[in-house]
Order: sequence, then structure tokens, then C-alpha cells
Amino acid sequence: MSIEKGQNFLEEIVAEDVKNKKHGGRVLTRFPPEPNGYLHIGHAKSICLNFGLANQFGGKTNLRFDDTNPETEETEYVDSIKEDIRWLGFNWANEFYASDYFDQIYEFAVALIKKGLAYVDDSSAEEIASMKGTPTEPGKNSPYRERSIEENLDLFERMRKGEFKDGEKVLRAKVDMASPNMHLRDPLMYRIKHVPHHRTKDKWCIYPMYDFAHGQSDSIENITHSICTLEFEVHRPLYEWFIEKLGIFPSHQYEFARGNLTYTVMSKRKLLQLVKENHVSGWDDPRMPTICGFRRRGYTPESIRNFWEMIGIARRENIIDVGVLEYCVREDLNKRANRAMVVMDPLKLIITNFPEGKTEILPAENNPEAEDKGGYRELPFSRELWIEREDFMEHAEKGFHRLAPGLMVRLKHAFIVKCESFEKNSDGSIREIHCTYVPESRSGQDASGIKTKGVIHWVDAADCISVEVRNYDRLFKAEDPSNEDGDFKDYLNPHSLEIIKEAKAEPSLRNSKPGAQFQFMRKGYYCVDKESTEGKIIFNRTVTLKDSWSKEQQKGKLTESI
Repeated sequence: MSIEKGQNFLEEIVAEDVKNKKHGGRVLTRFPPEPNGYLHIGHAKSICLNFGLANQFGGKTNLRFDDTNPETEETEYVDSIKEDIRWLGFNWANEFYASDYFDQIYEFAVALIKKGLAYVDDSSAEEIASMKGTPTEPGKNSPYRERSIEENLDLFERMRKGEFKDGEKVLRAKVDMASPNMHLRDPLMYRIKHVPHHRTKDKWCIYPMYDFAHGQSDSIENITHSICTLEFEVHRPLYEWFIEKLGIFPSHQYEFARGNLTYTVMSKRKLLQLVKENHVSGWDDPRMPTICGFRRRGYTPESIRNFWEMIGIARRENIIDVGVLEYCVREDLNKRANRAMVVMDPLKLIITNFPEGKTEILPAENNPEAEDKGGYRELPFSRELWIEREDFMEHAEKGFHRLAPGLMVRLKHAFIVKCESFEKNSDGSIREIHCTYVPESRSGQDASGIKTKGVIHWVDAADCISVEVRNYDRLFKAEDPSNEDGDFKDYLNPHSLEIIKEAKAEPSLRNSKPGAQFQFMRKGYYCVDKESTEGKIIFNRTVTLKDSWSKEQQKGKLTESI
């Protein structure tokens, strides 16, 4: 198989391996999340990469849960991870758990002890840390490093049987305390944790460390290409050391750069803080960078896959303008979301020359950008309407092309109207405006010859429905809150959510179901929230209509970080 022009470096590696019949030309990748939280947009990159590479080269991908830390792992997270992967459009060949291999991994540890390559250490965590040395100074050998093989086997078996307390003993690999790579300075292989496991219950009270479980699990499954994010690059020598000393299937690790987004955080620890301290409503809060948060906000799996394909795979860490992701979802929703009119800040408009009691039914295209044009919906139009308060000015400024005394504007899908007068409340606010309409100016049948500069949206006051609208914005006001001075939570955006309790919507939205997506004309893209009920429909703003990123791209100002 020849390497195609434009392939990323991982595609080139896999293509060369397939060409050279390495592992028989077979490709088997894996996605190995730890079930200690919900997946975020960065994990989506790894999912798209692992599943995408396997699909591209006729291979398969395993889903393997790295469940080696029972204190933080829950079945809830397992279920959410599987839902997210399926929603993104991928299916795994096999579902495995690191805990499936606990017996085998234990035997691997025994084998290393028998080879004189692992030992039980009684030192405390603090003592082990103090003996590690620094990147420029070698570490010191543990006083327990030269225990006999027989003593180590006995102690390790007693660790397994639960004879010792948490932290009383650990099993360490005997590598090189003078290695410039700190991960090779006799790393921990097992620690004692008297904590029930979400799958194995109380069978085990010792659990393998990530570095000892990960490579061995890859090898047991005959993974051909173990693809990790860049922070695991320094772990690779240990990954290879364990495989070499055990003489097992030679899985190989490759690294790529994570994708970080502006105006958010990706750390599971920090995301958990936001949830536990009630800065957000939960893991699926639409402001969260979790996959379930994006799903609830109205992002499509296609937009997220297209986003990571557009960004590509890099060898260095980068931070990506969230505007690129917003561009991708706009591009996708523009073709699939039906149009609708919703008035957020209603002002009554009365058409004085429209007959009282009369209602006209006007046709409106559902989506002019859809391939099939999306069909039509019916809009009732009568004497009293709601328009946006911002679409009227008592004293029109220069360049204002909406309604003011004496000005004319077109009502979308309807008629041209002219403002004749208005009435105020006792506090000076505008209560209602009075207009006349031009009967010959109906959209699609306009014979009036009148040209207007402005078009505004509206809803019929008699037939509209009241809905709740949640306008979500970026969760943080700093581009990179994790790298700012002080607590990252100091940079939370206090205006990240605006709730409008009584917006007025056209009646076609009356039976909208959770997940349904719309473009609210002149406002943005919205989807129906899962908390909606038959009597109360809630819409979440997915993204505004304004697209600053594509404008910058057209000017040739795409940020270097991309």
C-alpha cells in the first residue's frame, strides 16, 4: 500500500506497516478510557483517530476500560462512555476491561519477580519520593531493593491475600535508579487498596498501576498500534521494557498531541470541581466541554468529527480556537436545521388596517439550504403580532433600517408594514406600536413595487406559544483559564447563561421533541432540551449565527495554533 499524499504521520506509519505485512498486515487499535468521569471533546479526538485509522485500513478497534483505580471508577461512567462513542458514530469490535486481565497481570508480576526484576518495597510514599532524585540527580536504591526472590514472592502473595494495610507495601520494577527518565527509576507496579471494585468486587485488594496494566493489556489483546496522547511519550520506554522483559506480544505505542480548546478546561479534576461546586448543573451542562454536554447543547456528531478532521493530527501540543468548532457546527446545522421564528423580548405590533378576527395562513420554507429544500410550514398572520423590542426605535438613528415612526420594513414571509404611531407605559417604556400594512406586498406575490432595506421576524400574538430559551455562552472569559494567575474558577464567565422564561414562538414548534434542532431566524441555532415537557418546551442555544472564525480565515488570519 503506497503512502498517500497528505496523510498525517500516524496514517503514514500504519500504511507502511500494512505494506510491509507487519503483524500480517493486520490493524487493531484500541480506545482505553478510565471510567472515572465523562468524556470531553479532547477524548473525541482520540476516538475519531483510533476508530478512523482502523476503518481506513480495514482493521478493528477495541474498547477497553482502564479500570485499575477502584476509588474513582463507577459503572455510571462506563455507560456514559459507551453512549458517547456510539453517538459519535463508531462501533467497537470487542468490549474489554483491564480488570478482565487482573489474574494474567498478576502472573506477569510474579514472572518479573522470579527474574529478579521486581521487588516488594516497605518504604512509604514519602520515602519513595525522596529517593527518586531529580531529573539532574540520580535516585537512591531502596533498602529493600535486594530482597531475595523467595522473600519477594512470599510478600507479594501475602499482599494479594490482604495481610497488609493500604500503603504498607508496594511492588516495584527493578529498572535503573540513575536513568535520566524518571519513569524508569524503579516504578511502582502494584499498590494495596482495600476498596471494592465496580466489577471484581472484593476479589482483589492489590491493583496494578497504569504503566504496568496498560502495555500488558495491549499485548494480551494483540493491539498493533497503541495510540496515546503526547504526555505518555516519556512512558514509552517503560512500556517497551515491560513487554521486552516479559517476552510477550510486541505492541508498540505512538503519541499524538492533544487538542485543547480556548475558553474551557479539559482536566477531569477541574471539570469534577465545576460539577461538585455547582458552577454548572452537571456533567451534561451545555456549557461543559463533555461530549454529553455538546450533545445536549445541540452539536451534531458530524460537526465534531469534521472539526477534528479539519484540525488534523499534530506532534506538538496546541490550543485551538473554539471558533473553529463553532464554524463546523454552523456549517452542518445550516443544511439540516429547520428555520423558525422566535421573539425573545416581545413588543406588541398592531396592524390597524388589517381586519379584526381575520387570520391569513402564509407558507414558509422550512430550510432553503436543505437538498430537498425541507418543505414548507404554515404561519398564521393576523392583526396583532409580536416583534423584538430592539426592532423598534422611538427616534431612529442613522443606518437603522427597522421600525420607527414613518419607517417601513418587511415582515419575513409576510407583508411590508409602516410604523404610524406608538404608545408608552407609565414608566416611559414602549407598550405597543401601530402600523399599517401593504396588502399587495405579500412575500412571493409582491406587486407593490416598494423596496425596503430591513427584514424582521415576528410571531402571531393569537397563535404563538410561550417557550423557555436558554442562551448559553462560553463558560470562561479567559482564553486559557488554566494558565492564568490564581484559581481557574476566578475566570468563570458570569454571563455564560441567560434564561428567557417567556419567549414567543411560532406555533409550528408546539410539538417539538427533545433533540430537535432549529435555526431561530436572526438569533442562532437552538435545540430542544431534555428537560422539556408537553406543557413547557425549553430551547438551548447551540451557537449564534455570527461566524467570526470563517471571516478571519477568509482574510488569511487563521491562528498559527491551528
